[in-house]
Parts: sequence; C-alpha cells; structure tokens
Amino acid sequence: MTTTSFSPYHEPVTLEGRHVRLEPLTLAHLDGLAEVGLDEEIWRFGLTDLRTRDDMRKYVETAIQERHEKRSLPFATVLRSEGRTVGSTRFGNIEPVHRRVEIGWTWIGRPWQRTAVNTEAKYLMLRHAFEALGCVRVELKTSALNQKSRTAIARLGAREEGILRRHMVNDRGVYRDTVYYSILEEEWPAVKSRLEERMKRDT
Repeated sequence: MTTTSFSPYHEPVTLEGRHVRLEPLTLAHLDGLAEVGLDEEIWRFGLTDLRTRDDMRKYVETAIQERHEKRSLPFATVLRSEGRTVGSTRFGNIEPVHRRVEIGWTWIGRPWQRTAVNTEAKYLMLRHAFEALGCVRVELKTSALNQKSRTAIARLGAREEGILRRHMVNDRGVYRDTVYYSILEEEWPAVKSRLEERMKRDT
C-alpha cells in the first residue's frame, strides 16, 4: 500500500474558530452540502451550475481528486454549534516555490450569508496561509459582475489588481471577466487586526 506525500502547502488540515470549523472535504459532507447548496442564486456568478445531488457529488469528487493531485486543498465549512455543513471553500493555485496560494471556490448557504461564518472562515484561511505556510501572497478572484463578492473581498483589505477580460467560461458556455485581488505578507497584520475587530462585533 502506497501513501501520498504532502508538502505543508498540500497537507490536509482542520482550521477551527469560534463559529466555524473548516474540515478536509470528503463525501461524508455530501448530504449537508446538497441540502443547502442546490440553490440557483449561489451559482449565479460561478463557473459551476449545480442543480441536483449528482451535480454536487461530482463537485465534491472533483475537489477531492484535485487534492490527491496536489492542485487544491478543499474544505467543508461546518457550524461548530450545530455540526452542520453550510458550505465549502478551498486553497487553490498552490505554488509552494513562489510561496503563494489562492483562496476561493467559496460558497455558503443563503441563511448563513452576511454572518460571521464567511468572515471567520476567511480569517482562518488567511492566518494559516501567512502564519503556518509562510506565504508572501494570497490571491482572490471573482466575476467582474459579482458586486456582492467584490465588496466582500475589498472589505477584507485585499487590493484590487485588475480585470482579466474573457478569462473563464462557465458550465453554460458564457465567458466571464475576472477581477483579481491580493493580500501581501506585509499587509497581513493590518488585515488580521481589522478582521479580528469585525469578528468581535459579530459575536
């Protein structure tokens, strides 16, 4: 029996805060994800169009396969108070040589949007990236049309870098323009302080 060797950048890890726990994504999370995630509004600006439980299964299986291939590190977003799975997120575009990762592929069921869930999840991932992995850069991106996401990323303290035109095509065959953002290691202390203050207010 062979085992897979992971660098710290690819090592599955659980990140736990006061409100949420980010667990390595597995098929055990499928039922919970399907319960809250088969919502057309969640995928409106995304590349993926999930409508059925089978769609969600393929989504989870693809994410797990990417983890095996060391292409991404996917998480299930779990409410600590209930043990309920309410969404998913991941590290992707992992480049250990260049000490950078992307945080993305993030979605949360609508009842938990605009709550402490997303703020704390981003905080946990950024802290892991900068303080455990030693990243010098963390990237985020979204559709140029997704104003809600753009506002949320800017509120994190990320700097908008520009728009890549006709950058990606979604499951419906529609091209999208993508806005890129980043946070650098020297910016992390101020971003961390801002997020910790926001989480205090959300408590």
